[in-house]
Amino acid sequence: MKKYRGPLLLLLAALVWGLAFVAQTSAAGSIGAFTFNAARSLLAALFLLAVIGARGRLRPAAPAGAGEKKETLRGGMLCGLALFAAVNLQQFGIGTYPAEAAASGRSGFLTATYVVMVALSAPLFGKKLRGPVLLAAAGCLGGMYLLCLGDGFSGVYLGDALELGCAAAFAGYILIVDRYARLDSIKVSCLQFLVCGVLSLAGALLFETVSAAALLAAWLPICYVGIFSGGVGYTLQMVGQKDTEPAVASIVMSLESVVAALAGWAILGERLSGVELLGCALVFGAVILAQIPGFVKPKEKTGG
Repeated sequence: MKKYRGPLLLLLAALVWGLAFVAQTSAAGSIGAFTFNAARSLLAALFLLAVIGARGRLRPAAPAGAGEKKETLRGGMLCGLALFAAVNLQQFGIGTYPAEAAASGRSGFLTATYVVMVALSAPLFGKKLRGPVLLAAAGCLGGMYLLCLGDGFSGVYLGDALELGCAAAFAGYILIVDRYARLDSIKVSCLQFLVCGVLSLAGALLFETVSAAALLAAWLPICYVGIFSGGVGYTLQMVGQKDTEPAVASIVMSLESVVAALAGWAILGERLSGVELLGCALVFGAVILAQIPGFVKPKEKTGG
């Protein structure tokens, strides 16, 4: 059962992120991208800081050594930089699409290309590029295409380039999380949100008009995305990746888009076509394929 702990935690993270789609969409029309990401990230950092304090009182632990503190700080900063690039490129990409473009579909599909980017990056980190994982990644990408872009592309936009940049940033983020997986996940996650929040706040103050009225209008989406999608979801990812190799983790987390589509159908009354349902099935099948014993090589344990 232990070997499935990581994928199950990543699946739970994808569920949380998928359900956050409605909250993020509703906030987009009333608050700037930098402002929204600053508020959600700083709230997530405060939430996790409270969790760390409560955990310390309930289960006191031996003080971390100087080396571990330095690694935690480095890991949190690098994760925060990658996350800052990813979430803001994604939000700005959506905002640059013209009215006739299927912004949500295009951005969803192009962001999902991080699945293939992570899989193809394996040789760069001394890991074997295995056929079954590539097959699962290809199936996942095909399913995302059917789910998000069943009618195909129509032209190329600036938003497409921004969303591909977002995918590259998310791929880098997943690989960085894997590099620092042995550290305290909650502390690293708290630091990453602090870095992402401060950088996003600087962007908001420089390029957007920050108002209390806009923040109050979007308080519910900010609270949900900050605490659940941020504080809970990204921490689940860090814990889940301790027992899961990056390529498999990216495939499991891609279920976020399937959950978002199904949530839109169940909660908002949105309709799913046969092609979109086929796309959901392909992504789900890719996730199952990536978990079949013998197809996935167990992740080597790291020291620390």
